Formats: sequence, C-alpha cells, structure tokens
Amino acid sequence: MKAGEGMKRMYIGGEWRESETNEGLPIRNPANQEVIAEVPRGRKEDVEQAVGMARDTFESEEWQAFPPDERGRVLNEVASKIRRDAEEIAKLETMDTGKPISQGRNDAEAAARYFEYYAGMADKILGETIPIQANILDYTVREPVGVTAHIIPWNYPIQITSRSTAAAIATGNTVVVKPAEDTPLTGLKLAELMEETSLPKGVFNVVTGYGREAGDALVHHPDVNHITFTGSVQTGMAVMEAASKNVIPITLELGGKSPNIVFKDSILDHAADWVVKSVIQNAGQTCSAGSRLLVEEDVKEIFIDKVKSRMLSLKIGHGLEDPDLGPVLSRKQFERIETFLNVARKEQAIFLTGGERALVEGCEAGYFLQPTMIDQLDPHSQVAQEEIFGPVLSVFSFQNEEEAIKLANDTPYGLVTGVWTENVGRAHRVAKKIRSGQVFINNYGAGGGIQMPFGGYKKSGFGREKGLEALRNYTTLKNVALKM
Repeated sequence: MKAGEGMKRMYIGGEWRESETNEGLPIRNPANQEVIAEVPRGRKEDVEQAVGMARDTFESEEWQAFPPDERGRVLNEVASKIRRDAEEIAKLETMDTGKPISQGRNDAEAAARYFEYYAGMADKILGETIPIQANILDYTVREPVGVTAHIIPWNYPIQITSRSTAAAIATGNTVVVKPAEDTPLTGLKLAELMEETSLPKGVFNVVTGYGREAGDALVHHPDVNHITFTGSVQTGMAVMEAASKNVIPITLELGGKSPNIVFKDSILDHAADWVVKSVIQNAGQTCSAGSRLLVEEDVKEIFIDKVKSRMLSLKIGHGLEDPDLGPVLSRKQFERIETFLNVARKEQAIFLTGGERALVEGCEAGYFLQPTMIDQLDPHSQVAQEEIFGPVLSVFSFQNEEEAIKLANDTPYGLVTGVWTENVGRAHRVAKKIRSGQVFINNYGAGGGIQMPFGGYKKSGFGREKGLEALRNYTTLKNVALKM
C-alpha cells in the first residue's frame, strides 16, 4: 500500500478528518486491482461541515479583505509546489487511474499551469463604465459567486480539480471538492499543498466518498452557489436538476464522440500519428478522445493501413512502466466497453484490430483492452453514436466535404473535432460548419490548451472551462448607478 500510504483523511476547514461514520473506501490500482489506500466514506453530515466551513470562510472579514494580488501569489505558490512534488503527484495519478507515467507527469505539469495561469488573472477581474447621461456614473463590478462545488471525474483528477478550483479561488470564491470515489488521491495531495500556503482555512475543502452519497448531498446543498460538473450525460442531468431546485448556475462538461476528419490532401502519416494518440490517451478514457475516424474514400484503404500498423505496434502494460496503453479503470468500466463491442459483433461490423482483453504478465487482475478499430458500422448504430470511453476507434468514409460535415455533426455530442487538410479554405469552411466546442486543424489538443476555452455543444454540455472564459463561471455581475 505504497501509493496512498494507507488510510487518508478528508480536508475540511483546514483540518484533516475522518468521516462522521468512520467508514472507509478502498482505492485500487487499475493495473492489478491491489488496494493502494483507503479514504473516508463521506456522507451528508461531512458535506454539511465542508459547505458550512466554506460559507463561514467566504463571509469572513479575513477572506473578504484578502487582496486579489495576494490570491494570485498564493496560486503561484501552489503551482511551484506542484512542480516541486511533480514526480510524487504523477505516480499517485498513475497508480490511481492506471495511465502511463508520462501522461501522469503531463497532468501534473498541466495542473501547475492552471494555477499559474489563473494566478495572473486574480487582480485583473475588471468591470466597466457605461455611458448613461451626464449626471449618472454607471459601472459594473464582477463579484465572486460564493461557495462553489466541484464534482471531479475519475479520468483526469489532478487536471480537472486544478482547472476549476484555480479559477474559482482566483475570483475570490471558496470551494468544496468531491473527487471521484475511484481516484481521490491527487485531490487530497492538492489539499496538502494548499495547507502549506497562507490561504485562509476553509477556502479549499475536500470531501471523499461515493457520488450517490457525498456528491448528491453537495449538489443539493442550499448554501452552494455554483456547481462545476464533469462526467456522464445521465449524471449531468441529475446534477442539473439538483441545481435547478436551488436556482444556481452550473457548468457541465459531459463528454463526446469526437471525429477526426481526414481529407486526401492531408499529410497522411502525420494525421495517422495523431488519430492513434487521440484515441489511446488514458486508454481512451478521455472526454475529448478522437473515437471516430472519418476518412475520404479515395485514401481510406491507405490511411487505415497506416493507423492499423500503429495500433498493432502499441505497448500495453502497467502505468509505471510507461507503456503506450495502460488498463481501463475497473471491471465495471471494462464490462461496459465489452457491451459495446458485442453490439458491434452482432451488427457484423469488421474488427480491424483488437476487440479482446489483453493479458499483461504480472498484472493478470488488471483490465487491459487491445487497441480496437472497427469498420463497416452503421453511422447511427449505438457503437457509432455513444461514448464508449475505451481505446476503440470507429471508422467511416466520405465522398466529399459536405458528406464529411454531415457525418461529423451526426451524433448527440459536440465537444472536439480534428480536421486534417492542406487546403486552408476547406479547413475554415469545415470549422465554421462543425458543431463542436473546439476544432483543431492539423493538430489535436494543442498541448493541453490551458488558455483555450473548452466545452461542448448539444449533449456535451454547456459553459466553458479553461482560458479567460472560465472566469465567468465564478463571478456574478453587479451594476451600480450613481446620480451625482
């Protein structure tokens, strides 16, 4: 039990606590299902304490008088501490999620960048003056919303915790974080780093536990002023319903079925490299995974061969060995993926690669899946339309630009799209007509894109994370009119 060093505690009001019931949850390494830590099983009573502490701190004179530039210095300090402990954080993330250690290192650096980025904005949350008439001074101010709740998914815990809490704290809010029950370790590590700073106790709180218990209590709490949620559509709908009962704003990021559109004039080898990277990162357990390949018919056979050869050469293994592909999170997640694969078989689709469990020596209990390419699917089949959340790529072809756009838009999601072409005019025409929150042309992901607004159309959710746009989530606008 090295990764999490045994029993952990929650962080509430600047104190490390057990749950009120003293119950615990085992945390398992996806590569071998070994228990690496235990965390408290937080429930409604624990959430009440965390939200209460966050509220008291938000209303306190200490926090209200905490200068914006000092908030920025604290966030910069957190960024430095993340970099100081980057290797420990990367290992925790890898042991917790199963992803390759190089991806864990990238996640740690991305977390530092979020704090660094929003640190620079803490004293630049500006209002404006509005001309009305000569004897009236009218101006706006952006104020923090209050207590913000952050429901974190299990696939990128350190990144997603950092991107929303850094923006929330930069704008003057206090936060309550509910990590996923499967992957809470780096969220708790982040609390340790916060504790080392001058941040008032109660600004940053972490409650561990099941979503159906601690998470449900948090999103229903009447003293929460904003909810940020990343996860499934079904759960997102429930969170949205809970928010509506308290009439509070919510930011939802609910996944995708993202296409890579490959035209015949693209640099095929470059495109093939990125098509593979986009679908295997974190074993395909990525909301922005490029899980659909749309390739121009004239080069379909050539391009598929390029992608297939790359898929077949991938190394599968324990995350700490830094393979290309680690395990999926759990048996539950693996069985969900298998359900989709069985549907594809029943529909007589063609498996170009994979489709089976991979056995890794020394990790026989882990749930590894061979990287999988499926051709000859109906574009409207369940496999082609729904988010699988595994290293599974569905292949389709198109005859012309118009058909490519229609195929790309023909799912309930709209999160990310990759466009591969050397024709600049075509690239912009396609980007304009694509219904997704991000469009990448001749690249995919842009190195994490800390500065780029991220969010979706349709069932991919609403609101935007990352970039300056995210600051709007955590502020409310006040207009003041002074008659002179």
